[in-house]
Amino acid sequence: MSAVDCLTMDGRIVRLRTIRPRDAPALLALHQRLSPNSRYLRFFSAGAALDAEVRRLTRPSGPDRVHLLVEEGDAVLAAGSYERVDAARADFALVVDDNHHGEGLGTLLLERLAAEARRAGITELVGDVLAHNAAMLRVSGDLAPGVARRLGADAGTVQIRVPTLPDEAALAAVGVRDRTAAHHSLRPLLAPASVAVIGAGRRPGGIGRAVLSALRAGGYTGALHAVNPHAERVCGIPAHPSVAAIGGAVDLAVVAVPAAAVPEVVRQCCAAGVRAAVILTAGIEPATQSALVREARRHGMRILGPNCLGVVNTDPAVRLTATFAPAPPVAGGLAVASQSGAVGVAILDAAADCGIGISSFVSLGNKTDVSSNDLLAYWYDDPATRAVALYVESFGNPRRFAWIARALAGRKPVLAVKSGRSEGGRRAGASHTAAAAAPETAVTALFAQAGVIRTDTLGELLDTARVLTDQPLPTGNRLAVVGNAGGLNVLAADAAGTAGLVVPALALSGHRPGGGPQAVNPVDLGAQATPATMAGAIRAVARSGEADLLVVTFVSTRANDTRATTAAVAAAVDDCPQLPVAVVVAGAPDVPATLGARKVPVFGLPEPAVLAMGRAARYAAWRREPAGNRPSPPDIHPGAARDIVRRALAAGGGWQPTDVARSLLACYRVPVVETRIATDADAAVREAGAIAGPVALKAAAPELVHKSDIGAVRLGLAGEPDVRQAYRAIGDAVGTARPVVTVQPMADPGVEMVTGIVHDPLFGSLLMLGLGGVYTDLLGDRALRLLPLTDHDAAAMWRGLRAAPLLSGYRGAAPADTVALEDLLLRLGRLAEDFPEVAELDLNPVLVGPRGCTAVDVKLRLAPVGAEPPDPYLRHLLWQRTDAKSGS
Repeated sequence: MSAVDCLTMDGRIVRLRTIRPRDAPALLALHQRLSPNSRYLRFFSAGAALDAEVRRLTRPSGPDRVHLLVEEGDAVLAAGSYERVDAARADFALVVDDNHHGEGLGTLLLERLAAEARRAGITELVGDVLAHNAAMLRVSGDLAPGVARRLGADAGTVQIRVPTLPDEAALAAVGVRDRTAAHHSLRPLLAPASVAVIGAGRRPGGIGRAVLSALRAGGYTGALHAVNPHAERVCGIPAHPSVAAIGGAVDLAVVAVPAAAVPEVVRQCCAAGVRAAVILTAGIEPATQSALVREARRHGMRILGPNCLGVVNTDPAVRLTATFAPAPPVAGGLAVASQSGAVGVAILDAAADCGIGISSFVSLGNKTDVSSNDLLAYWYDDPATRAVALYVESFGNPRRFAWIARALAGRKPVLAVKSGRSEGGRRAGASHTAAAAAPETAVTALFAQAGVIRTDTLGELLDTARVLTDQPLPTGNRLAVVGNAGGLNVLAADAAGTAGLVVPALALSGHRPGGGPQAVNPVDLGAQATPATMAGAIRAVARSGEADLLVVTFVSTRANDTRATTAAVAAAVDDCPQLPVAVVVAGAPDVPATLGARKVPVFGLPEPAVLAMGRAARYAAWRREPAGNRPSPPDIHPGAARDIVRRALAAGGGWQPTDVARSLLACYRVPVVETRIATDADAAVREAGAIAGPVALKAAAPELVHKSDIGAVRLGLAGEPDVRQAYRAIGDAVGTARPVVTVQPMADPGVEMVTGIVHDPLFGSLLMLGLGGVYTDLLGDRALRLLPLTDHDAAAMWRGLRAAPLLSGYRGAAPADTVALEDLLLRLGRLAEDFPEVAELDLNPVLVGPRGCTAVDVKLRLAPVGAEPPDPYLRHLLWQRTDAKSGS
């Protein structure tokens, strides 16, 4: 494995890498530093032969053994290894420096060893531990609550058994560790006790001076320093010639110097022990950016940017305004991360106009180090943050983003705008699955699985944030509309359908002209409605229990009292704290952005308000859904599958013959119709004769996608003449006199579906399900999911299709066996997890009948995985893309 940077539980940066022979002296020193008790616990003897252990650890790693170490600077802090004992198991061992217990180093090593073993086909790591080795037992317990333990052969030992494929409990434990480490790591950036602005000029106009002035004007509560070798004071703050000259600890350095000077400034910050740096400077070459990150990580410093706008934290205990944005935001509950500084300014400006308060704002810039994944982990436990908004241009590790965002969205709304939706180029794949998995559809699948509320525009993002940040989640999708504006009411009701909301009739009394009980909705109170009437109707809707959301419309005229009416509405909505409300006000000048203590958002038009309410309702529905389990399908044989994949790749990979594809699927018990291969007409007749009933002949060339379109599929053949004629026709279609064909029995009828796998170099493997047969490309009715696949994901895939009624019994037809379909999807998902070498797998059609499902045609392409997408559950800091951005 390549070296990776990781976070300890207290947020320090360490490096985890494969042990090399030249590490022998450092490893020996590590073991010699162990106390006699630690040596006894590790080796079951205080007099262990340390030289022999070091020789074992410095042997070259390979599929049957992996040896890793953790280092900080030049010091080796821990080491771990596994050695294969049989096809499925390996023994593991760990050692941690006595002075670094409790920092999570052993758990980091064990997580990585398990991942490396899984790639080698090992399903379980096994270790014998002395029964009183509390530290090692704690490490195994930290890994996952469900790690198996049993008494060893010696009554004084315990055998620990760690599955290499993490279950839900293990992933939950990883998430807790990840968030704890990220929070400690980013505190110097987001809540620093001291800030130094490097490059703050004496004259107005420079970025550094603007940031220093903003920090001072914003009331930053920590120690504030200016660094300028040519000035004694800047903005009234004493200036130092260098960061080292400050003489005290500095948590955060804000760097605003010319690009050529940045490397030296970063070196000075590292030497001075600065914990985090915000690099505002643009125009730094990619190679220089990479060198900056290497230097920073070696010294345990995090970097935000470069080419960024800065960072803001409105917490009254911090008051950090380390940015040159035009105006500081108002404090509130929305955290914002923007990959573009310009978009960040637009978000802050629009948020101020519409009354959204900001908890923190981070301009990511070129994302050389700190990414949105880090921030999502930090905001999970940030009490000031009630919702998160993201502007995203690219993903460093999209699968990890999905995992972290899904956890965060389970407790706080996450909203996102992803740019680049109009990209004209689409990936051309040789299978239906690859063609369906274009980058944009992969992003859509990622957001949907993670519970991220995706909007097309920044305006929609902020509209939705207004509804979600300071209000309760709706408990359903029933919308009530109340107001004095008949036309606006109707437009709101019309927009409800687009928003996925229903507008049920409400049994209210006394709230329309004429009074009396009436089933109404929208509740049109008429242009002459008094403030009391408006307030009474709002309270009546809330008391009725017949609505989950409320939109109030009000048109100001010369005949009504706008100020009194808005005050009455504000008081009424404050009396209904359980009901999400949006208010639409038209015709009134100087209307506040929010009403009441609840800060109910005020809109100028009904449609944006209703569409935002619809997004809130869909998010709330996602929150109510079970997360699902990650089942392990029975009767699978990954070891046998690995042999098939290894042999096929050794032979060159690429599109595989039908027998190879069927054999691989058989290892995962994926049902495929009986298939025989024939290489000439006589063989086709012979194979057809061995099958009872009519048969189908099809061209076996794996590169063909649309066989039916060119006449390479012949169905319902009964008898030798039909088979010979079909064989000749297929040969004419593919341009050869002796085509290789498949001979299959005619399958039982069922709903034709298509499913498959495609491996994306960035997103990893994706699973696709859609309406199959000849309509696959015409209708484009498909669903995609990233891995891992849960049972809930498998069910949601077919239920979300427009063709779902065909599976559940359309117009009196017998319902299809959707349980069997879900099982097939879970088996394919596990195959894709185990073998990223499956570049494309296409099953089309899959016939789903009342008593099961069967794949009819199978196409498989295998390819070696050069740079495998990073494991989403391995805790390490990624190297982000460092291409220069155009503009901020």
